[in-house]
Amino acid sequence: MNEKTPKLALGAWSWGTGNAGGDAVFGNHLSAEDLKPVFAKAMEHGLNLWDTAPVYGDGSSETILGGFIRDMDRRDIIISTKFTPHIAGASPSAAREMLEGSLGRLNTDYVDIYWIHNPNDVERFTPMLIPLAKEGLIKSIGVSNHNLAEIKRVREILGTEGLRLSAVQNHYSLLHRSSERAGILDYCRENKITFFSYMVLEQGALTGKFDLAHPFPEGSSRAKTYNGMLTELETLIEEMHRIGERHGASPAQIAVAWARSKGTLPIIGVTKVGQAEEAAKTAEMVLAAEEISSLEELADQTGVSTLRGWEREM
Repeated sequence: MNEKTPKLALGAWSWGTGNAGGDAVFGNHLSAEDLKPVFAKAMEHGLNLWDTAPVYGDGSSETILGGFIRDMDRRDIIISTKFTPHIAGASPSAAREMLEGSLGRLNTDYVDIYWIHNPNDVERFTPMLIPLAKEGLIKSIGVSNHNLAEIKRVREILGTEGLRLSAVQNHYSLLHRSSERAGILDYCRENKITFFSYMVLEQGALTGKFDLAHPFPEGSSRAKTYNGMLTELETLIEEMHRIGERHGASPAQIAVAWARSKGTLPIIGVTKVGQAEEAAKTAEMVLAAEEISSLEELADQTGVSTLRGWEREM
């Protein structure tokens, strides 16, 4: 990444509907009309890095985002999307075929950051991105949900062709610090690789908006995952409220500020105008060392596991 990269990325996983879409995962039912003012407000605040994937709602997330950028100057937006091996099939051109689909839905002729979405087969799939990068169809390469050994191997494969691994994107939050404990954050720092932290808010569980009296509405995968741990999160959420009062911030902003304090670039899902405005303010927030240690201690004491079905410990 470079000096023009914003301090936060905005995620569009909860946009659109369908398999692994906003309705199934988050319980949302949002249209392009609902989301257009959210996009406009974020761009107004300089938050122009948008993260999506073809697997989010069977392409509907990319389609909505692509509709918003159709008439924009392409240089004004940074697009991050993904190659997902587990839906790629056996074609030797699987990455190119999936990228072409994304380019069509996104109304663009290149992607700024292209990720290998999971490490299904590092030796097979990493080389597929090399010609795409050399042709200028992707400007930088990242890997998501890869462990340290896989990250190192991807770097080796790309390096033989004069390319570099620019970014790593893993689940990272107060409740899930597996990448930190495995040494991935340190490795990224040492090698000038940007670490993107996704699920920083644990799909809303760390926003302070949900508790035993106000659980996630049933019918979504996040309700199934988090409703059973709301009691364990109470003390941590109370501390996030206390720290937030000192900063004039919400618990959600504190969770994001914590992730930034660890040297990561958080990806924040936005579905409301107010969330885009809040994200812009969070980008400038700095927590004290004692606040960071207090949050981590209480988070560890919850004893919960937020490892999701598609993930493994790093």
